[in-house]
Amino acid sequence: MLNIDELKFDEKGLIPAVVVDSITKKVLTVAYMNRESLEISMEKGLTCFWSRSRQELWLKGETSGNYQHIVSITADCDNDALVVVVEKDGPACHTGSDSCFTKPVYQSEELQEFSLQGLYDLLVGRKADKPEGSYTTYLFEKGIDKILKKVGEECTEVIIAGKADDKKETVYELADLAYHAMVLMVEMGITVEDVHRELASRHIIDHKVKQEKMTK
Repeated sequence: MLNIDELKFDEKGLIPAVVVDSITKKVLTVAYMNRESLEISMEKGLTCFWSRSRQELWLKGETSGNYQHIVSITADCDNDALVVVVEKDGPACHTGSDSCFTKPVYQSEELQEFSLQGLYDLLVGRKADKPEGSYTTYLFEKGIDKILKKVGEECTEVIIAGKADDKKETVYELADLAYHAMVLMVEMGITVEDVHRELASRHIIDHKVKQEKMTK
């Protein structure tokens, strides 16, 4: 574990901190910390920055309630920049936006960014707008019974492909299953964050069980 004394603060005593959402992996904001704000962040487990405009400490969420709970803090190879992974209580931006980064400057036509959260957001849009000719629209219009039937069918396809030891086909069927499972999530109002937190809670339980076994 890197000691705070090994970090390289600039001539103003500051170090940039890139804040990242632990679930979506989205960059939320870029702020600055001095030694005191970093120490407070580590002590409280909440992001605390140095406001260059106000020239004072700034505990994120102290007035808005949108606290950022720190999962980890990692320094770069030169020890002069930080990545702070957080679980947030609300919007990261003062505008009310989820992230401060909302203004596209360039997007490759060949390379498209993909994320489960992005797919989920797309499906939410499909349910709201119901574009004609969309398979997703068809599923939402048919309702929960049809969606559940498709989830069951895709589970069977995964089992068949896995039993045949066909890796390529299994990957294909798992992707189909994941898609239909996310349609079910949208239909039921279950978010990616809900599932992430459930999995995270199981990870903690599993870790504790392993520790208990090792001490016996």
